[in-house]
Order: sequence, then structure tokens, then C-alpha cells
Amino acid sequence: MALNDLYEPLGLDRPVASPPKRPAPWGWMVFGGLGVTMLGLAAFSLASDDGMGGSPFAEVEIQREELKDAPQLPPPTPTVASAQPAPPVSRDNKLNPSGAAIFDVGTGARLSREVAAQGSGPLILKVPRDAEQSAAQQVPQQTPRDAPGSYIAPAPDPRLVEKGRHGPLPRIGLDGSRPAEVYARPVVAGGNLKPGAPRIALMVGGMGLNAAATRAAIDMLPGAVSLGFAPYGADLDRQSSEAREAGHELLLQAPMEPTDKSAIPGPHTLLAGAEAAQIIDELRWLLSRMSGYVGVANFLGGKFMANENDLAPVMREIGGRGLLFLDDGASARSRAPGLAASAGLPFARADVVVDANPRPEAVEAALGRLEAMARTKGAAIGYAAGLPGAMESVARFARGLERRGVALVPLSALASRESASAALAR
Repeated sequence: MALNDLYEPLGLDRPVASPPKRPAPWGWMVFGGLGVTMLGLAAFSLASDDGMGGSPFAEVEIQREELKDAPQLPPPTPTVASAQPAPPVSRDNKLNPSGAAIFDVGTGARLSREVAAQGSGPLILKVPRDAEQSAAQQVPQQTPRDAPGSYIAPAPDPRLVEKGRHGPLPRIGLDGSRPAEVYARPVVAGGNLKPGAPRIALMVGGMGLNAAATRAAIDMLPGAVSLGFAPYGADLDRQSSEAREAGHELLLQAPMEPTDKSAIPGPHTLLAGAEAAQIIDELRWLLSRMSGYVGVANFLGGKFMANENDLAPVMREIGGRGLLFLDDGASARSRAPGLAASAGLPFARADVVVDANPRPEAVEAALGRLEAMARTKGAAIGYAAGLPGAMESVARFARGLERRGVALVPLSALASRESASAALAR
């Protein structure tokens, strides 16, 4: 082939003169050799079978650690109940008001309780309903131990949770377990008490509305004092969990229409004259605000509780969910005793409203009447609205009962189906 044949297609008709020779660029040659070497090493790495492309890595062993505050389901054998209560159920399916994330866990899962990234509440556990079958035979025994928190069974118990339109609802388990029994604090009698000693149950309400007052009540009152939580608190999950850890059994206070309609306490109050379906829907909203409670108490309700048509479906709903009902004793016109007996649910009625008059001397006098009634009848129930001025008197009274030969018992110990019939005879 002629030389011109190679140049003519590019528009060149003659070869270009060769440039003068220059000394060899040794530095560039060395650099190029290093580059070739590095490319070769890279190619070898890609061809190797370590799966990491030659990147540095370290192997670590992942260990499963038993967490201190991990929620535990009841053990498969009937021993004492776990002392660690489960974190509260969330009120929705995504985020609770504190911004804490929700984790769905199965039977036996363990998660720590931590502070949420965007809130002060604990991480929330939501046990799916398919865990019920495996837990159905695991009934926790309520044998008390030294730690006060061990007196109360862990909550929420997956057997006793039902998904509702407004959030999780209490229910009777497939094995017949009832929240009024599972979440109750057992009676722990002091060694100095004689058999058949008179008994007093105290419930202090208004918890959850004021953080400082709620904390003071949890710390100040003996664990056998039952606490009632209003449904409007901003941090009910955490506060109710702390109360149960301290040994207090809980009730939910359901707001009901008072005689003075201008004194309606807040949204979702059960209103007299409303349709039964609306009343039940409002009640289910109230019931879904927290978990781990043994029953429901009225919050006000002078007008609502006097109307049998309004109160009857409420009693049936409460009884059908395995809860007890406490009538705070403020209304003489209450139809609750008769309706509770008809619905077959455990019932209790307060004998004395301790702080109806919040003056210290009046509170002391009311507590004296309560003790005298217990000695006469064998048992009596006192209710206090949780007013700050009365709390110290109630705490001092409760702590001194055993020294005076009287047993302080949780409310659930004096609530029974028979007590509803007995209240009718008063």
C-alpha cells in the first residue's frame, strides 16, 4: 500500500516530517508504571470472592442483651408475675402525642424503654392480636413480692386488648380473663392484723390533669390506695405506667353530664338524652385513652346517672368488657347499683366523699367517719377528688390504718356483684 493512501482520506497529501527526538521522560514512565500496578491490584480485588470488593471491613458478633426495663409477657409456667410492667399501649397506629415511635412485636419480644427522639414519652409497644393465642394459657399469678411494682400484673396484656375505632379497648380474653381481675392489686395483709379485721378501700381521683399533683400522689400514697385517672391528661401513658409500677391499681374516670350543664368537664362527656349509639361511641373514646385499669368510675354525672335509659347501655358496655364500676357516692339519685346488678358487673359505691369539704378539719372528720363505718360494717370505701389540701391528710390516715387494726385494701377487693345488690338495700 502506498504511503499516500493512508493520508489522502484525511485530506493530507504528504507525510508530516518527524519531530526532533527528545530525552525519554523517565519520571512520567515511573508514574505510569505505578498506575498500571494499582489498576492490576484493583482488578484482582474485583475478581476475588470475598464479596467486599477488597474494601476494609470488620466482623463483629451481635449479642442479644437482656434489657433491664424490657416488657415481658407472662411466663409459660404458673409462677409469680413479672415485676416489669409493659410500656403503655399507644393511642393510635402511628405516633402518640409525644412523637414516640410504635413497634409491633410478637410474643416474647423484648424492647427497651427509651426517650423518644422528638418527645419525652417512652417507646410504645403494640402487641398484635395474633399473639393472643400463644399467651392465652399464660395467666400471670399475683403472688406479691418485695418490690411494690410486682403486685401489679404487666400491662397491656395482649389477651385483654381489642382494636377499636378510637384506639385500643379493654376486653374479656378468649380464655375468660377479665381486666378487673388481671390488673387488680392483690390484698396484702400485714402481719399485725387479726383475722377478720375491718377493711377500708380508698380511691383518689383527678390523676393525670396536673403532672406535679399526680407525681405527688403516686409517691405519697401507699400502693394499696387506688388511683383514678381523668381521660384528658396529656401524658396518661407514662403517668399511669408509673402509678402501676408503684403498686397502685387504676380506674378510668368517665366524665358524665352533671346537674349543672354549664359545668360539663370537657369533650366526649356522656350526655343525658343522647342516642345510645352516640353514648357508646363516646364511652369507647374514653376507654381508649389508657390501659391497665381495673374499671370505670363516674366523673361528676349527677344528671346522667339519674337517668336509667342513658346509664343502662353504659353499664352493659363496661360489664361486657370485664371491668368493674365505682359510683363515687356524690349523687343520691344514682341508678348505678340496680343497673350494675342487672348487667352482672362488679360494683362498688363510695361510703364517704372524703374531701367534699376540703378544709383540713373537715377532711379529718370525714376520714374518722370512714373508719368508724368500717369497724361497724366490716368494710367501707372512701373517695377523694385529689385536692392538694387533702392529700397529706389522706396519706397520713392510710399509712396509720394497720397500726389501728384496720386493713387498707385496693378498691377491687371490695367490688363484687353482691355489693351492687347490697347497695340497693341501703
